[in-house]
Amino acid sequence: MIFSARLPSWLLKPLALALALVLFLLGPDPGSAQIQAHGDLGAGAAMVRSLESLRDLDHQSWQVVAFRQEDDAANVSLRLRLVGYPGKVRIQHPTSLQVRSGRRQWQLADVTLSQPQLASDGRAAAAEFDLTPLMVDLDQTRPLRLRLPGVFLELPVPPFVVAEWRRLPDWGPGDQP
Repeated sequence: MIFSARLPSWLLKPLALALALVLFLLGPDPGSAQIQAHGDLGAGAAMVRSLESLRDLDHQSWQVVAFRQEDDAANVSLRLRLVGYPGKVRIQHPTSLQVRSGRRQWQLADVTLSQPQLASDGRAAAAEFDLTPLMVDLDQTRPLRLRLPGVFLELPVPPFVVAEWRRLPDWGPGDQP
């Protein structure tokens, strides 16, 4: 330790604490938005998405992607895609996604089979749901609990992820993630 010979010992602890505080304040924000905009989908299509990796109560990892997709005719759809680890999970379709926040509950329709890439994927480790009914009805940024019968009992969604999802319908080209 080069500094210990030059600095009094009573000064080392406060300096270390100050350094840790500065690193904490200037470090990355673990709850920051990860909304990403993609305009390179071809034929004028654009997609905006929120991508997170979450664990269910059985400690299985899930990639959770909420996205708004807009086509050439300015038709907008909101979707939620859940992707599990291939080989560990097989999802039967159609299976509605049950969503709970406090006493409120929603059933999101399974639209997986309407997506050619997902419908033809033999691994059956992904499911896609219509997110619009939830986003239209959700008026607060509270944690959500997802349940997919036969697959997982509960997948907690933290409030910062819900906040990202709530921003998707109004996301514009000039918005910053």
